[in-house]
Amino acid sequence: MKKTPLSSARHIVVEGPIGVGKTSLARRLASHLEAQHLLEQPELNPFLAHFYQDQRRYALQTQLFFLFQRIDQLRELLQPDFFARPVVADYLLEKDPLFAQLTLNDDEYALYRQIYDRVSPQTAAPDLVIYLQAKPETLIARVRKRGIDMERKISDAYLTVLAASYTRFFHEYDAAPVMVVNSENLNFVDHDDDFHLLVQRIEAMRGHREYFNRGE
Repeated sequence: MKKTPLSSARHIVVEGPIGVGKTSLARRLASHLEAQHLLEQPELNPFLAHFYQDQRRYALQTQLFFLFQRIDQLRELLQPDFFARPVVADYLLEKDPLFAQLTLNDDEYALYRQIYDRVSPQTAAPDLVIYLQAKPETLIARVRKRGIDMERKISDAYLTVLAASYTRFFHEYDAAPVMVVNSENLNFVDHDDDFHLLVQRIEAMRGHREYFNRGE
């Protein structure tokens, strides 16, 4: 059987800003591939709700908690038997400094960067990154609609700046093959046709960076 980018990948990452649907897609993709999932657990971060209320005061604590949480999870990837099944994650560690640059002052970021450089595990780049995009107004609407209590304090301005930061980050990212997906007119959870169409597009990938944009 001919191997495709999905069937041959052992470590797949689904990424994108808050509200774009990365965790939902990661879960569905893991089920489709009979893979393990490696997911962020924001509900375990005791500083996150405070951060959304007062970003300046709680940014460093929130950032460091997430950093150590992600590192603990990713260290499992170094275990010899971890890839008995493929792994689908909903975050890329290299993106962690993106949030830090947005929320920390210069001194805090310098401290964070020292810690990041010292403790980040030397893991291999993923085999495939699926980067989900959406317009800021779409992200804002989705975050408001899902109504998670701790997210009620996220400002529209923060989501807008975050989306722009993701765009810049993935414009430069070339450590792994990337499928850039415009998720404006796609619903991977409720619409099976959308999900299977995305799978087909990924399986047909031939280049290091490809784009999937489904019009209305």
